Amino acid sequence: MAALNLRKMPGKKREKLSVHVVTWNVASAAPPLDLSDLLQLNKQDMNLDIYIIGLQEMNSGIISRLSDTAFEDPWSSFFMDVLSPLNFIKISYVRMQGLLLLVFAKYQHLPYIQILSTKTTPTGFYGYWGNKGGVIICLKLYGYYVSIINCHLPPHVANNDQRLEHFDRILEMQNFEGHKIPNILDHDLILWFGDMNFRIEDFGLHFLRQSIKNQCYSDLWEKEQLTIAKKHDPLLREFQEGPLLFPPTYKFDRNSNNYDTSEKRRKPAWTDRILWRLKRQPQTRPFTPNVPVTHFSLSLKSYVSHMMYSISDHKPVTGTFDLELKPLMTVPLITMMPDGLCTMENDMLVSYSSTPNFHSSSWDWIGLYKVGMRHVNDYVSYVWARDNQISFSDNLNQVYMNISNIPETEDQFLLCYYSNNLNSVVGISKPFKIPLRFFLKEEEPLGETQQVLSQDGSE
Repeated sequence: MAALNLRKMPGKKREKLSVHVVTWNVASAAPPLDLSDLLQLNKQDMNLDIYIIGLQEMNSGIISRLSDTAFEDPWSSFFMDVLSPLNFIKISYVRMQGLLLLVFAKYQHLPYIQILSTKTTPTGFYGYWGNKGGVIICLKLYGYYVSIINCHLPPHVANNDQRLEHFDRILEMQNFEGHKIPNILDHDLILWFGDMNFRIEDFGLHFLRQSIKNQCYSDLWEKEQLTIAKKHDPLLREFQEGPLLFPPTYKFDRNSNNYDTSEKRRKPAWTDRILWRLKRQPQTRPFTPNVPVTHFSLSLKSYVSHMMYSISDHKPVTGTFDLELKPLMTVPLITMMPDGLCTMENDMLVSYSSTPNFHSSSWDWIGLYKVGMRHVNDYVSYVWARDNQISFSDNLNQVYMNISNIPETEDQFLLCYYSNNLNSVVGISKPFKIPLRFFLKEEEPLGETQQVLSQDGSE
């Protein structure tokens, strides 16, 4: 009944999400000790909902890749270590050689985020090598289509035409045949960022450095290759960008804030960029009947570089956005009900209900997590939903979950329902504690000294 009552409640009229985007060419370096400024953890008023992190030139040597296959790569582990205590969960990732794309979200948003597709699009060596190209995550966010692209385009000032060709190729390759996903240009939002490698033409090195020293960036914009390209390419012009009010982010001597002092003396450039494109809404007359009114807007709150990080010859760039939308999805597909938890010996009874349009699979499962989990596989116990189903009526289901290996604890837990068809968490409970009486043996009187189960299930 609690689930049925929940479904009768009207959904929110508007949802405002704070999204933080990071792009950084890390030049094969390991994570530094502190990334608080990069992740905006030092800002008390920053209430973020989603982190989107794109790295380029991660260490992709054979030994490193073999290690990353067996274990999490150092950067992913670092971000999870920092963000999981703040209730952010890694919901998706994709990697291609040195390119890595990670998406984190606060747990309360998980039922409203469906991961539709992850793709890699190599463009190096005529499309056969992944040292250049893009990695893409396509998802539905509260019912809206969002594509996220992290790219690394060809370098050098003379290769601008090749950069633009790769930009177009990455976009053209995003067809999602067989997935019933619309063309990427029909998605409500495209976030595109990375080491795009666009350079500043014509100006000499001395003029460039003097302009940067005097913060006369506007003198450089008219010769900046991406800015010029947008004037001539109608599709590229649809991608927006914040003003470049920070110094060029490439190329620095490592462990310093000095531009290249080597013999090559490479010119500084704004290689690291964050772009976005909103779907153009059809123009309708004010009183046109039967035309659905959508509300989906993105506003840039901050677009900055972070000069304090010097492990690479690039400085990281971040963009913080407010995404305001009218949810098209207001009710989760699965509603977990831990309030009615009961136990039989070492099993916990879990109840949940589903919406009429939810299609379950034999591979769906329910996970029990400690609050502060790192990712969806970070469960302390799980159960296959269909195999362990003991009753159902009017979309109300119950399963038993074994908790014999969970030590007595005061930790808070979450229950998550994972849909194999949707590759996503489609239902999540509120945080709760497992009553200590669950850990008592059935024959043990409550008044006697309590013995609890150890990790191996022995007394």
